[in-house]
Amino acid sequence: MKRYFLYSIFLCLGLSGCKKFLGTQPTDFLTPDDYYNTESKLMSALAGAYQPLSSAALYGDAMFFYLGCGTDECFRATASSTSGAWVYNYDYTEPYVNGMWATLYVGIERANQLIKNIDLAPMDDTKRKAILGEALFLRGYYYFMLVSTYGDVPLQTKPTASPSDITRPRTPAREVYAQILDDMQKAENYVYTSTSLGYSSRVSKTAVEGVLARVCLTMAGYPLLDNSKYADALKWASKVQASGEHYLISAAVNPDGDNNSGYSQVFVNEMQEKYDVHETMWEAEQKGNRTDGYTSNGRLGNDIGIGYTAPNYADSGYCYGTVRITERLYKLYGKGDLRRDWNIGAFSYNAAGARVYYAANKIYDRCAAKWRRTYETLTPKDKNYTGTNFPLLRYADVLLMLAEAENQVNGPTQTAYDAINMVRRRGYGLPVNTPSAVADLPAGLGQQAFLQAIQDERARELCFETFRRPDLIRWGIFIPTMKAVAAEFKAYNGTYAYGAIAGNNVSEKHLLYPIPSNEISVNKAAVQNPGW
Repeated sequence: MKRYFLYSIFLCLGLSGCKKFLGTQPTDFLTPDDYYNTESKLMSALAGAYQPLSSAALYGDAMFFYLGCGTDECFRATASSTSGAWVYNYDYTEPYVNGMWATLYVGIERANQLIKNIDLAPMDDTKRKAILGEALFLRGYYYFMLVSTYGDVPLQTKPTASPSDITRPRTPAREVYAQILDDMQKAENYVYTSTSLGYSSRVSKTAVEGVLARVCLTMAGYPLLDNSKYADALKWASKVQASGEHYLISAAVNPDGDNNSGYSQVFVNEMQEKYDVHETMWEAEQKGNRTDGYTSNGRLGNDIGIGYTAPNYADSGYCYGTVRITERLYKLYGKGDLRRDWNIGAFSYNAAGARVYYAANKIYDRCAAKWRRTYETLTPKDKNYTGTNFPLLRYADVLLMLAEAENQVNGPTQTAYDAINMVRRRGYGLPVNTPSAVADLPAGLGQQAFLQAIQDERARELCFETFRRPDLIRWGIFIPTMKAVAAEFKAYNGTYAYGAIAGNNVSEKHLLYPIPSNEISVNKAAVQNPGW
């Protein structure tokens, strides 16, 4: 049921034509008047603006594997891997840091082109505004990814006029955030509702609101420390809740020994390429098994998932199983929390395809098991790539953001308790709207204790979904947390003692990525981040 949407067309940067070899007259030149002059062409251009999200440089692979590992949730079980972003031993030439930057600016250029030329095609105005809203949102989202990871970045809201137009100073982060908020708030007025779309690879009104809550929480934290944004985050998260369009999946559709809760069903749906907009509000689209002419870049279940290296991968699905969990994450889960044994694999598969269960004390052997290839329904299964969408925004995340913002603005009120307890009850397989002595947080927590409860709950619920590093940074606890994890690996002093490398290497400079070497080499106005 994947849409044609994300795979229609790729734009040449600037849409100024692509010169043929030896300077011959171009035969494939398209002016904006030609390229954007019909509704279908605008939709193709919009697909091009979405495409970077699904690329290997972002949510197809790098965000959760190369850039997302090395937190208090997980590490890469490769003892020989002593350099790279995942162990915080790299410099400004790091390919994944370079790739993320370049891909985000490709997305921004495509969005800028579409925004500029949005009025060229004769079409229904509501549809036109929806396309405009999505383009505005995507530009804002790409800038949000840039500014929250690299700090000050060049801000450009018009298409590139010339290939030589490459010298731009970095714009102060506050100005970039102001543009992000402006783009996204305009988008909220134009895009379709989640219900009217019916699928989550295009951004909806409530998805925009949920991401605005995330942006505001980020602005409220380190390094901006703009406390006024907690109230804005609360406003946006509350709008999502008040829409009535979203709820937590409460039960497995076809429960079995592994998929036995509403929580696990979320990720089974993703492996089976099923949309459920009530829970998973926005996803980075992947498609197919590479036998149908499409080139999916998704590696959910393959480089993150339960180890499964049997030779019959066309049936079973291959997974390297090298993303392993930390003892800290394992111990965060309380007795009866069903999320632990879904997120953290209790077994792997041997060469014959049989399950091999881990001993109770072999915590570091356990894989990040959230996405499991045994649930894929499309066969034959490609060895390294899946059609599994990556979740960019889930309703559980919105509820936890609501609880966090409410706690910061008004303290741990009943509103804050209700939001976090809904997430916790679902985790224990209980009705989300019924109070539970087992799942609910204890009453009477102070503001700081409630914040700690939210920090832990986000790890339990959202582990491996690329939020942990930015969460720890905005809370101002990234470095001490990583040092503590390194000490835990050192105390373990076993096969995986090398898991301490990331925490030992972390320093102040790692709160931001370096400005990439590719940018420094061509943009003479670029200034490097401190420490790099």
